[in-house]
Amino acid sequence: MLGQIRKFSSSIFAKILMGIIIIPFIFWGMGSNFGGGSKNVIVIIDKEKYSTEAFFNFIQKLASPKQKITADQIDGFLSNFIGEKLMEKEIEHFGFILSDESLSKLIKIQENFKRENKFSRVEYEKFLLKTNRTAADFESDFSIYEKKKQLFDFIGGGVLPSKHMVNMAYDKINQKRNIELINLNDVFKKKVNFPENQIKSYFENNKGKYKEIYKSVKLIELNPKKLVGSEEFNDTYFKKIDEIDYMLIEGKNLEDIIQNFNLQKARLLTLNVSGKDINLKTINNISENLAKNIFDVGDEESAALIEIKDKYFIVEIIKTEEIQRKIENEAVRKNILLNLEIKSKRKFMSEIIAKINKNNFTKSDFNKLSNDESVTIKKITLKNQNDDSALKKDLISHIYAFPEKKIIVVSDMNFTENFLVYIDKIENVNIKDNSDKYREYLDLSKIKITNDLYNTYDNYIRKRYKIDINYQALDIVKNRFNQ
Repeated sequence: MLGQIRKFSSSIFAKILMGIIIIPFIFWGMGSNFGGGSKNVIVIIDKEKYSTEAFFNFIQKLASPKQKITADQIDGFLSNFIGEKLMEKEIEHFGFILSDESLSKLIKIQENFKRENKFSRVEYEKFLLKTNRTAADFESDFSIYEKKKQLFDFIGGGVLPSKHMVNMAYDKINQKRNIELINLNDVFKKKVNFPENQIKSYFENNKGKYKEIYKSVKLIELNPKKLVGSEEFNDTYFKKIDEIDYMLIEGKNLEDIIQNFNLQKARLLTLNVSGKDINLKTINNISENLAKNIFDVGDEESAALIEIKDKYFIVEIIKTEEIQRKIENEAVRKNILLNLEIKSKRKFMSEIIAKINKNNFTKSDFNKLSNDESVTIKKITLKNQNDDSALKKDLISHIYAFPEKKIIVVSDMNFTENFLVYIDKIENVNIKDNSDKYREYLDLSKIKITNDLYNTYDNYIRKRYKIDINYQALDIVKNRFNQ
């Protein structure tokens, strides 16, 4: 499936899903009047029944065909399904409409349906063909999406934050903070030393982590030089790409394409989802993005066309296999040591955090740790939340979430950078209403107000409609996906 199609799906249908998720629904408090009644009804909203089959189709529409769907995920899908139905009821209640003419104009301005900056019927038809949809189905979904936009504009449109709120938004990001920090990695260096039996024990208990899926594939890049004998991405080149695309849809394999277009022999590769070979070495000219796209191709497909940043590839899956790595493997051993180190770091930091939460770790303890471990205290002034000259932005964002005179522990996601931080002083700032950046912070304040309005609307929706879930039918759906 072309990358354009994926991009369009993310730009349209992901937004539809986001519109649904804005109104989340918690199952607590939603009673059920189903006492062994019909198992063909999944939920009743204000006496209107919605079938189990409709919910099943809803899941299939949103989930990837290769995705293993868990019971918890089905609960989430039900929440989204209810959210969508409630949105439809609210749209009907407020009378939002979209004429056929307006719908047509909106579809024609979508970038993914354009060729040479103009609407292309061919691109539109290709999209429908590749997503196995009729024009009526797609246009119906697109119309619903646009009506949802109208609804949310109706709820949150027209709000105007006060100057005080704009100043709060500006200060939150631009206030100066004088901090003191201890690099906890300097402390860990003295504590991390793992015996061989601990390394072996970790491996035996986590063997599954060192199994990895590999795909053996044939791959060929369709650059203009290979396809049309030119360096230019001209119309002839794209026409041939379209021809190849249609041949693949018809079930032709890679060898058919090579012979038909007189292409060079395909490249034979065995790789994992990160684009590395059996020895975990990066394969030349295989980006991680390309590798992920290759893994998205189903084993049942004869061949598939992949587009990445205006580059086109044909891939054919030869086989898929799972490989168990051994503890002697250098990459495995390195990963074990890394995980043991992270575990040790977490334990150490958890002990400090527990003391901080119980108010048993003061500034004097902060200073004592520095002296006991012979690690220096570094003093830093953060000019604003975007000042990453000394620390990563994600760490700075965490620091800005706490008040003055507070001691906190901050770490990045992989525990490679870990600091004990004392927030010594906060200097608040204001923005003038004639500042060039005033509009930017006015918009930030508006977003916050709008989000608060959506939360209020969420509470209103919960009270406005009576929702009864048939948990017996829900169990049937869960079993159906986990047979």
